[in-house]
Amino acid sequence: MNVLPVLLAVVLSACGTSATQKINTASAAQQQGTVLRFAVLGDAEPKPKAEFPGVAAAVQDINAMAEKSRLDFVVGVGDIAHKGTLLQYDNVTPVLQQLSLPFYPIMGNEEHGSTVERFLEYANRWNNGKAMINSPRYIQEYDSVALVYASPDFGRDFNDDGVAWIQQEIQRLAPKPVLLIVHGAQAGVYPENAEKGIHNANFSAVIEQSNLAAVISGDLHMDMNRTQHSKQIGHVHYLHIPALERTKIPDENRHVPMFRVFSIDAGGNVLVETYQTGKREALARHRYEFTLPR
Repeated sequence: MNVLPVLLAVVLSACGTSATQKINTASAAQQQGTVLRFAVLGDAEPKPKAEFPGVAAAVQDINAMAEKSRLDFVVGVGDIAHKGTLLQYDNVTPVLQQLSLPFYPIMGNEEHGSTVERFLEYANRWNNGKAMINSPRYIQEYDSVALVYASPDFGRDFNDDGVAWIQQEIQRLAPKPVLLIVHGAQAGVYPENAEKGIHNANFSAVIEQSNLAAVISGDLHMDMNRTQHSKQIGHVHYLHIPALERTKIPDENRHVPMFRVFSIDAGGNVLVETYQTGKREALARHRYEFTLPR
């Protein structure tokens, strides 16, 4: 198994909770084959009970995967704690602390039921020193790709300053390809619930950036077997991350906990695989591939 490069967290700017955090990572692009591989966890926010069996199963699977093959870190797309309550935060904490890898989460609309400060406090508890999360917006930068993490400013949407930050950071990183992690994609991307998502009109300027390769999001709780969860619109690829505790679309009659794994090779090829918890092999029907812009 390849060793995860050392991560150095540097705060670039600070203004209350809007501070920007940049995580620089030592070069991995000189290696042959896979240069980066990470898992992504979707929404949890269980109700009516604050229980997290889907998250626990995914954590167990990811830890087992990391023992056998390269896996660098885990991403969270928001909505872990329903309404941001202490009960939900407290109950999920010992589950996420079992992760053997660094965990990089963003906020969702549920976390905005409480404060940014509460989210940051628990994000660092979840990591147990494996990573430091100092801001709801931060960047993870590698030689061949960058991940831009952007928590919503309110609900699942952004104010103008939030959109401007995303746009400026993607422009600053150019021509390096960018994977954008947000809680919900812009409204209309997923017709299964076209009204739900980012409505800020300025967000179109983010999507127009030529080095934006993909938008990774959750929020909709879509059934992977009955929806179009991965697609390309223009030059941007959209990857939905399924919810671990509750499925809502197209209905709530069937829930199968799943998570996704992204593998990037030295040629810029990206393989997205989907795993059902408790299953060792990826689900072939949900395989998706694309190439990072050069």
